[in-house]
Amino acid sequence: MGNERVKTSYPGVVYRIRKRQGGQGMERVYYAIFKRGGKGIEAIVGRQYKDNMTPAKANIIRGEMIEGRTATRAEERAEANVKVWTFAAIWQEYKNLRTESRSLKVDDGRFEKHIAPTLGNREPSSLKPLDVDRLRINLMKKRAPQTVKHVIGLIKRIAAFGLNKGLCQGLSFRPQMPAVDNKVTEDLSPEQLDRLLEAIDVDENKLIGSMMKMALSTGMRRGELFRLKWDDVDFRRGFICITESKGGKATDIPLNDATRQLLDGVPRTSVYVFPGDNGGQRVTATKACNRIRERAGLPKTFRAMHGLRHVFASHLASSGQVDLYVLQRLLTHKSPVMTQRYAHLRDATLQAASAIGGDILTRVIEAEKKIIKMR
Repeated sequence: MGNERVKTSYPGVVYRIRKRQGGQGMERVYYAIFKRGGKGIEAIVGRQYKDNMTPAKANIIRGEMIEGRTATRAEERAEANVKVWTFAAIWQEYKNLRTESRSLKVDDGRFEKHIAPTLGNREPSSLKPLDVDRLRINLMKKRAPQTVKHVIGLIKRIAAFGLNKGLCQGLSFRPQMPAVDNKVTEDLSPEQLDRLLEAIDVDENKLIGSMMKMALSTGMRRGELFRLKWDDVDFRRGFICITESKGGKATDIPLNDATRQLLDGVPRTSVYVFPGDNGGQRVTATKACNRIRERAGLPKTFRAMHGLRHVFASHLASSGQVDLYVLQRLLTHKSPVMTQRYAHLRDATLQAASAIGGDILTRVIEAEKKIIKMR
């Protein structure tokens, strides 16, 4: 008994002798032979004992296969192996094609925390506006509008990626984005800044105090200060390397004299300049920062680390000595759009300077009037 086919009385129905499944001995295994789309197909139909298959039953199934009403086993396997491109599957493919970066890590955290629990197993084409509306409304109860905007934007980006790569159909609607006013510029009056510096100096956590002062003297972001290592500070050249900026690329900012003096007083107990527990990378400074803010009598709306970055930018912009391009480089803004929020401070300085020029002309005109009257 080899692999030879044995014909039956039904055209296109044959069998081969095979070892019986579920019992001893041998049994017939029936096959249907036919053509579809000009291609010859030989598909297994069933086994003599296991499936109680007969030539007559095999002939009926063969007819259904030809008409497409019954799938062949190969077709069933192929269908079972077809990947369903859900948001989770598309996101994984998206990550596989991207290089690791801080922004990708942040997006991955947003996906796992906010998208995966409710939409991870959904295909983009299956979503309705109400699905995204519910997610947006629920997030708005506990998250800032900017955070919600990032989450909805990530949903749109994943769906667009799947569509562009031919993996799935995209969204059938445009998700509604939350209204975001991200142009808030936190600033401190000279008196408030003096109180804050006094509160820093008397606080027991000297390391956090030094970090807050460095945010004020460099404009560095909180996360950049958390990740800052001593190897990133080039005292010889006078530059600080921000290895993971928000824009995704490493960039250098100048090490000014005040910051150099500040760092000279920070003890080197870790590879990190401002380490967290056990010398590892710091993950929070909220408790100490809030304590210092309260001691200084500042409003609760003032975000200590982020606010000091804004104070740095505001002072530079209002000095009249720093143009917006230089300010953009110092703040490591990826585009000038974010830096534009400080334009009004620079404009006010320019207007004040222009007013001085106007005063000169006014005095000249008044002097000429007096001369004419005397004549």
